[in-house]
Amino acid sequence: MSQGITIGNVSSASGVKVPTIRYYEQIGLLPSPPRTEGNRRSYDATDLERLTFIRHSRELGFEIDEIRTLLSLQDQPNVSCEEADQIASKHLVDVKQKIASLTALQHELERMVEGCSHGRVETCKVIDILADHGKCRFHADHPPHL
Repeated sequence: MSQGITIGNVSSASGVKVPTIRYYEQIGLLPSPPRTEGNRRSYDATDLERLTFIRHSRELGFEIDEIRTLLSLQDQPNVSCEEADQIASKHLVDVKQKIASLTALQHELERMVEGCSHGRVETCKVIDILADHGKCRFHADHPPHL
């Protein structure tokens, strides 16, 4: 692709919605493109590659500041990738913690549903556990955030 890609076309090609592209420009993840005589944004292949990088990073759960750093590193191909490795390693630890938490949550919900006798609400295990944090095994391992 050459210079002159419209925002709609770069949106379609990158999978990033138009308002999100404008937001990324506002916060400096994507440089503001030149404008046509009609004052329309005019993107190029580099912009498309950058948007694709950002979208993929977001899909993998990286935070905006992490992406900003990774983009900065990408713009400096001859520097060490140690910082990128550190960012990805920290993110991996966070993802593993979330998975462990979600797995515990899944087991608690399964226990609640399996404990339900399908009788009356007064004996409903789901209602009983939701009403008393002390009966919830998930909250024993993960104190509620207040």
